[in-house]
Amino acid sequence: MEVDLPDVVSEVRAAFERYESALVGNDVDTLDALFRDDPRTIRYGGGENLYGYAAIAAFRQARSPAGLARTLAKTVITAYGRDVAVASTLFYRGSAPGKVGRQMQTWVRFGDGWRVVAAHVSVIEEQGK
Repeated sequence: MEVDLPDVVSEVRAAFERYESALVGNDVDTLDALFRDDPRTIRYGGGENLYGYAAIAAFRQARSPAGLARTLAKTVITAYGRDVAVASTLFYRGSAPGKVGRQMQTWVRFGDGWRVVAAHVSVIEEQGK
């Protein structure tokens, strides 16, 4: 298996950046489109465990659009072969001083493009950069 094929990393980085733009802009339609529409898709959030695309989409619809701006750091995208990748990043929000957020997403290439099949978001006390 080839790891980090440049064209694959580039494709996933573009999908990840599209996700990030949609997240901070509260573009729910794009966020929904980037998650795999499947009952096996999972998103563990800061205060919720969401099983299945329908639960994730419902969460996005109900979420407040306030306070979504954030700054990313240490983003790493690792591709495994041509069809699977993991995107990991730290994030900081002005509304949460002293805290660091952590986000990991597993992306899989399907016929309709790259989709998130599993995601984890958590926030912890910052312990130094």
